[in-house]
Amino acid sequence: MGAVVLLSGGLDSTTCLAMAVDTHGAAETHAVSFDYGQKHRAELDHAAAVADYFSVGHQVIPVPSVFSGAHSTLLVGGPDNPQIAYEDLPEGQSPAYVPFRNAIFLSLAGAVALIREAGSLYFGAHSEDAERWAYPDCTPEFIGAMANAVFVGTYFKVRLISPLQWMTKREVVRQGLELKAPYHLTMSCYDGREPACGICPTCRSRREAFRANGIEDPIGYEPDL
Repeated sequence: MGAVVLLSGGLDSTTCLAMAVDTHGAAETHAVSFDYGQKHRAELDHAAAVADYFSVGHQVIPVPSVFSGAHSTLLVGGPDNPQIAYEDLPEGQSPAYVPFRNAIFLSLAGAVALIREAGSLYFGAHSEDAERWAYPDCTPEFIGAMANAVFVGTYFKVRLISPLQWMTKREVVRQGLELKAPYHLTMSCYDGREPACGICPTCRSRREAFRANGIEDPIGYEPDL
C-alpha cells in the first residue's frame, strides 16, 4: 500500500517525502499541502517544486479561516516573527504555534489517505520541535495519541508514520542528504522571504544543521550571517 505525506515545502517534510518515496516508490506516494493563512504562503510553490522533483502527486487543501484571530507569528496579521534562535525563546509555547494545527492537518490528510487506499501517513515533526513543549502538537505524547486516532478512525487501515520524531535537525539533514533530498528547492523562512531572512528562529536552526553536517545550506540568505 502507498503513502500520503504532509509536505510544507520545508526541510523536514521534504526529508519525509524522500523517505516515503524510497520506501514506497514515487507512483505510490502522494503529497498534501495546506493553505491556512500563513505568512510564508510561498512555501506552497516550493512544495509543488519538491513534489515535481520526486514525480509524485500533489494537492493543496485550503483550510478556510479556521485560524482567524489566532496570535501566531506564522499567520497573516499576526505579530512579527522573533529574530533570535529557538533556544533563546522563553520556555513553553512558541510564538509561532498555530492552535491545534497539526491535528487538523493530520485529520484531513488521514481522510485523503483512506480515500486513496494508502496505508501510511507521513508526518515530519522532529525532536527539537517538541523541546520545552514549544509545539505540543509535535510531542511524542501528541504523536502517539494521534497515531491511535488515525488508525482507529480509518478502520485500522492507515498508520501514522513519524520517522524524524527522535532526530535532531542535524540528523534530519544528514538523512536527507543520504537520500539526495532536493534541499535547494525548499523554503523554511517563516517570513517567506527569498532570499531567506537568516534571522528568524527556523532560518537559524536550518543553517546551523547544514553547518553541523559540514556543508553550506544550498538556499540563499539575506543578510548573509
